[in-house]
Amino acid sequence: MQVKSTDPVLDANLAIALDALLAEESVTKAAARMHTSPAAMSRTLGRLRRILRDPLLVRAGQVMVPTPRALALREEAAGVVRRITALLTPETPVDPATLSSTFTVQGADLIGAALAPALLRLARQEAPGVSLRMRAEELEAGPALRDGRIDLEIGSIDHVDPETQVEELVTLRMAAAVRPDHPLTRKPLTPARLAAAEHVVVSRRGRFSGPLDAALAEHGLQRRVSAVLPSHLAALTLAAASDVVCLIPAVPDGETPSPVTAPASVLGLHVLDIPLPLPPLTIGMAWHPRHAADGAHQWLRGAVRQIFRTSTS
Repeated sequence: MQVKSTDPVLDANLAIALDALLAEESVTKAAARMHTSPAAMSRTLGRLRRILRDPLLVRAGQVMVPTPRALALREEAAGVVRRITALLTPETPVDPATLSSTFTVQGADLIGAALAPALLRLARQEAPGVSLRMRAEELEAGPALRDGRIDLEIGSIDHVDPETQVEELVTLRMAAAVRPDHPLTRKPLTPARLAAAEHVVVSRRGRFSGPLDAALAEHGLQRRVSAVLPSHLAALTLAAASDVVCLIPAVPDGETPSPVTAPASVLGLHVLDIPLPLPPLTIGMAWHPRHAADGAHQWLRGAVRQIFRTSTS
């Protein structure tokens, strides 16, 4: 129904005042309940009488008694106030043990391999009703977060979207992973020896070159890329079974190991420092602002932070 500008409007404050008047059957007591003056409450009663076209409370000797209309409205008014109170009360903190949620997280396979075991282990301890769906980097993250197709993106966040909230988790350096008895492990690694080795490159777009090639070119060197694979885990598996070199993220010396570095350890790979300046890799998580205050999503983000701050060594 469309409300005309001349129609009286019953706002939330009037609904709360109506509930107080009908419950107390006294202007003075209703005023005390509403923390206002009897005069102000008397004026409010006057407004309510005009809006509802009923006296509501009438004097009978020394007290006021409700009209039949007031008696009919009493329970409904109390219910409206309860709903308003619930609507405007801040959400209580979520108990993870009561969660029953499925979270969709998008990230590279290396992220999934690092995150899934630790996150599921944590969920079993704190939130057994939580399930995890990992997606490869197949969706454009900004629109996917906005549309709700994914709950969280984890990885190198390279899209600029004013609607997306981003939090950095860890900054890593790039290192070379090789099998333990690889020829590069027998002598100090130099740019020339690194360029002379066979390499596997990880690229979802099939690219053969990257920051290492630019760094080698500064020394007049060029490496040989024998394979390009779309998956880090596939590239690490190839490095474990052959003489190819695979670039992996690693923590700076002296810092706490990151879960992202765990797959190389599981495969028994030897990690070599690269004797060239390469850009660092920052791993972060991104989410849509509509989830910022959601208790379940807050638990998810807190769990991811905890995992990335915990040593896996």
